[in-house]
Amino acid sequence: AVGFALGLRQGEALGLPWSAVDLAAPSVTITRALQRIDGKPRFVEPKHNRSRRTIPLPETIRQALLRHRARQEQERQRAGTRWKEHGLVFASSIGTPLHPRNVLRHFHETLKMLGIPRHRFHDMRHTAATLLIAQGVPARVIMHILGHSQISTTMDIYGHCFPEMAKDAMRVMD
Repeated sequence: AVGFALGLRQGEALGLPWSAVDLAAPSVTITRALQRIDGKPRFVEPKHNRSRRTIPLPETIRQALLRHRARQEQERQRAGTRWKEHGLVFASSIGTPLHPRNVLRHFHETLKMLGIPRHRFHDMRHTAATLLIAQGVPARVIMHILGHSQISTTMDIYGHCFPEMAKDAMRVMD
């Protein structure tokens, strides 16, 4: 749900620390990403300056994160001394950074279970942008949410148009 709602890059989601999540505000602040370098997880600077951003959380996502945090606390208790604290929102059952391949495998299994054709993890960013456009959110706001440095990236690459959107536009002309 977080991927579709916030349009985070995979590395941004996997590197998101709980300290960057403000459930009272509610918002998340993106300040880093997780990458595998020489096979080891490393926290790196965001892609570019505009990738550093604070995104307001929809209430459904705030609630989902509250439930997720409670589940994670249960995992921490079960793991006991095996838990390796990294402070990550999305971590393994022992607190370590998730491996992107494992995340992708789980993503594909979930899509299959739901009867949805296979997609790239990154396609959730495209879906987030398209849904925001369909809801009439201004392009500049979508650019900020996705952390793009140029509005052309947001509109030309991520802004897909549904046939229904064209029909709605023509209804407005009437």
